[in-house]
Amino acid sequence: MYRDPVESLEPLHHRQAAIRTLRVGMIGIGTVGSGTFRVLARNRADIAARAGRSIELVMVAARDLERAASIVGESVALTADAMQVATHPDVDVVVEVAGGTGPARDWVLAAIAHGKHVVTANKALLAVHGAEIFAAAREKGVIVAYEGAVAVSIPIIKALREGLAANRIEWVAGIINGTTNFILSKMRDEGLDFAAALAQAQALGYAEADPSFDIEGIDAAHKLTLLAANAFGMPLRFADAQVEGITALQGVDVACAEQLGHRIKLLGVARRQATGVELRVQPVLVPATHLMAQVNGSMNAVMVKSDAAGLTMYYGAGAGSEQTASAVIADLVDVARLDGVNAAQHVPHLGVHAHATNALAVVPRAAVHTSHYLRVPVHAVNQIQAIAANLAEWKVPVRQVALAAERPGMGPQVLVLTGPVEQGTLDLAVHALRARAEVAGAVTTLRVESLEG
Repeated sequence: MYRDPVESLEPLHHRQAAIRTLRVGMIGIGTVGSGTFRVLARNRADIAARAGRSIELVMVAARDLERAASIVGESVALTADAMQVATHPDVDVVVEVAGGTGPARDWVLAAIAHGKHVVTANKALLAVHGAEIFAAAREKGVIVAYEGAVAVSIPIIKALREGLAANRIEWVAGIINGTTNFILSKMRDEGLDFAAALAQAQALGYAEADPSFDIEGIDAAHKLTLLAANAFGMPLRFADAQVEGITALQGVDVACAEQLGHRIKLLGVARRQATGVELRVQPVLVPATHLMAQVNGSMNAVMVKSDAAGLTMYYGAGAGSEQTASAVIADLVDVARLDGVNAAQHVPHLGVHAHATNALAVVPRAAVHTSHYLRVPVHAVNQIQAIAANLAEWKVPVRQVALAAERPGMGPQVLVLTGPVEQGTLDLAVHALRARAEVAGAVTTLRVESLEG
């Protein structure tokens, strides 16, 4: 039913050497892998014309060989040993779409050691082991490409590397997790609480049975780490990212944000500061009139502020088989075009700012300077000015203060939008506020992002 790779690849190599076909070995043939095979086959002529040569899938590693054979047919060699794909002499580039951070690291490093280029959609692998992988790739002079690991159908890595290559990047901010964006959209549009919105996302296939990586912000932080490396030339600093998911977000705050003319989004932000780079993922309020607030459902969007181009925004699907395949194949086209040129340009330029250590530092949480939203439960509606006055005592600028619309079973709530203030200062003010007699419970705080130029 399927060809043995050892017996079948060598004749294929000799047969196609004259036309310099780029020979691809793929590890994994699940959702992304099968989509990649379909798009390669369906658009073969267009892809070859754009790449300058044919790109052919010649070998696949899969756990279930029968299933793999039903997808790729008899023209592709199959093996259950992923390392065979990673090291086979007749494979030019390895596409790793199996996922995970353990075995995938070994496969990718083995491929690099054997002089093969690598394309991957595995953001967790790169966020955790990227420094090691990119260093190995630079040593061997091969390309590691990963457009599909960041924002699926949005070519944001290419935009940062090529379209904005002349620019100094000031900040990157993105809705880069489709699952959480779907949940937040449902909480706003249908008034669902978090648990109900998550259940709906799982029923529709937008969330996994164990959605922890998505709803706790880890997936977005993996992607943000890669964006920051490309935007600022900094090392991959996933362990230093400040990560907060949406599991504690209450429906009342989604409604209160709307009352104040804002919407809540899980946003990844990488922002250049004088002392380093902010690297954070958290639910934030965005003005309801802003383009980022209009990104709904499972869609993704990334906004970039740079000195010459100004504000640019990129929008597209945040998940999907062929959507991810589109990014994977775009990377393959780049490999086909650039095979033999300086591969160091196709990994984040680590160490480019080694002479300026501040540029590589991650700004600590207490030093992050943003506006904030506060929801303060009080015993009586006439205590609204006392709350504002107390914040002013702590040098927290108050831009807007209002009473929340009445909700069944909930007492009066004072809503505050502050001006920009350091997180450390706000934390002290909120701690003092909670001790005041007029405050009737825990104070909820969220950051506010204007996303202005």
